[in-house]
Amino acid sequence: MREAIREAGRAWLQLTIGAAISLLCYLMVGVVLFTAFLTLTVIGAGVLPESVLLLRRLAGWERRRTAAWTGTPVPEAYLPLEGPLPARVRTAVDDPGTRRDLLWAAAQLLYGSVLWYVSLPLMVAATVVDGVWTGLAGRPPVALPLVGRLADLAATVSRELLTPVPSAARDAALAARIEQLTATRAGAVAAHGAELRRIERDLHDGAQARLVALSMRIGLARRAYDSDPAAARKLLDDAQEQAEEALAELRHVVRGIHPPILTDRGLTGAVRALAASSGLEVDVTVADLADGPDADGPRAPAAVEAAAYFAVAEALTNAAKHGGTDRASVLLRRERAGLRVRVRDEGGGGAEEAERAAGGGGSGLLGLRRRVAALDGTVLLTSPLGGPTVIEVELPCVW
Repeated sequence: MREAIREAGRAWLQLTIGAAISLLCYLMVGVVLFTAFLTLTVIGAGVLPESVLLLRRLAGWERRRTAAWTGTPVPEAYLPLEGPLPARVRTAVDDPGTRRDLLWAAAQLLYGSVLWYVSLPLMVAATVVDGVWTGLAGRPPVALPLVGRLADLAATVSRELLTPVPSAARDAALAARIEQLTATRAGAVAAHGAELRRIERDLHDGAQARLVALSMRIGLARRAYDSDPAAARKLLDDAQEQAEEALAELRHVVRGIHPPILTDRGLTGAVRALAASSGLEVDVTVADLADGPDADGPRAPAAVEAAAYFAVAEALTNAAKHGGTDRASVLLRRERAGLRVRVRDEGGGGAEEAERAAGGGGSGLLGLRRRVAALDGTVLLTSPLGGPTVIEVELPCVW
């Protein structure tokens, strides 16, 4: 009997909150209709999108409340209210989610209040009936569970009204996808601009400076050739050293654009070479990955291989500089949906906290995220204080 009273009280509280939401819906429907009327006269155009956002929050509260009662989430699908005012007003009016929310709010006025009023006498009568039925006859309660049935009915009606229609869900998913692609495109453009500036800086400060010095030494050698052959020979030797250094600088720049080792040795060979030169003891594991043109499986596209290579390079560089460890592991796995790269080091961790403090990470990690996002991939960083640090990259591709 105590358990039945407890459950009935919980259901009655659910219905009482629903009645309170009914009062809010009464106000909300009035506000939305009033602002819609003012929008026709252009006076309330700026208020309508905000009213619709407020209605969305109220409907979202009911979704969470219904999900908590039934144990099943209630989906939502809205078009984003963004852009200039005319576009926001047009979206607020045309969005099917707005019409669903208005329909729910109008219905909530009725069933939320009616069910609560029905529960008041039912709660009192059920307590008396089940008190006698259970206390004297020793039978299970039969009347108190009816209060829970009313709460279930309210949750069912709310779920039916608040669940978006399939077309609205598709439109909202498409809008979210467009927003995501817009963000990744902006990130890719920013990363491309940063890469161009890096290449320009490397060429200006490195190869260009050495080529200028090379040209000057060759000019001096030509002038000194007849009068002082020994000095000219010395200048030519210096010019040869300058040419070799310029070539080394150019190779460095080329490796930053697309490492030639990827073309020559494939992703597996390139990562093994990267691990060998990292200064760490790195264990490289390859699972079902084609690493050459003669391998059984196909290779990933060049852009995917380059992104994976630079992800490993960035992770190993961070481990060597900031990890405080001499051990790391790299996993390359070809999966049905794409390529997975996982780099783990046994250092002190704290990279997550450092990334939050830097507002998104340093230039290396931010560049990595942008490079991967441009390919519609994901980057997952796990680095609690005390370690270990794990960077996991998923790059979609078709094999």
